[in-house]
Amino acid sequence: MLFSDNDRDRIGSAIAGAEARTAGEIVVIVATEPQRYSATALSLAALCGFALPLLAVFGGWSPGDLFPDWDAIDPATRALRGFEAFTLVETLIFVAVLALVHFTGLGRRLTPKGLRRDRVHRAALTQFKARGLDVTAGRTGVLIYVDEPEHIAEIIADTAVYAKVDPNHWGATITALTDGIKAGRPADGMVAAIGLAGQVLAAHFPPVTDDINELPDHLIEL
Repeated sequence: MLFSDNDRDRIGSAIAGAEARTAGEIVVIVATEPQRYSATALSLAALCGFALPLLAVFGGWSPGDLFPDWDAIDPATRALRGFEAFTLVETLIFVAVLALVHFTGLGRRLTPKGLRRDRVHRAALTQFKARGLDVTAGRTGVLIYVDEPEHIAEIIADTAVYAKVDPNHWGATITALTDGIKAGRPADGMVAAIGLAGQVLAAHFPPVTDDINELPDHLIEL
């Protein structure tokens, strides 16, 4: 998802315009860095490192294939070298599979979608707190968060907003956002989602005389 300078200006203007009609705060974040699924990589590497050498042994492979003088070695040394060879093969397979899964897109493809969505949700919560959305006056912060590589969007609302706004409204807001992205117009989707968020905030949290702009009114790209 690429944004031009004009897109960023449009999104910033949409945030400022929405916040002009409410005491609430809206923050928009797009994460562009791919997630690394270390647990998936480690699990698959351990499974392959353990299982593949065993399957090779059952298929007729012998550690002696690595030693040309295998038949001339005494039994004690043969057992030691066999153990060393088996361990070496396991280690090489483990490292190869770990590197392959970790540094390519395989980790994402092999991780269940539910776990990927949970990872994005945790990342959104982290940003919600890191950006100060949980300490706004009146607890009226709303985060629109998009993980570009995962194709997942989330909206997190602070406690005062959560108590008053029907959750179905956020579903419609996400739909407006994702429709724009699917159509190849991510900026339009963002502007539409910001407008819907601002609309519901204005209805429940109108501007106050001493209101201040607590959070930035621009697109944050990670």
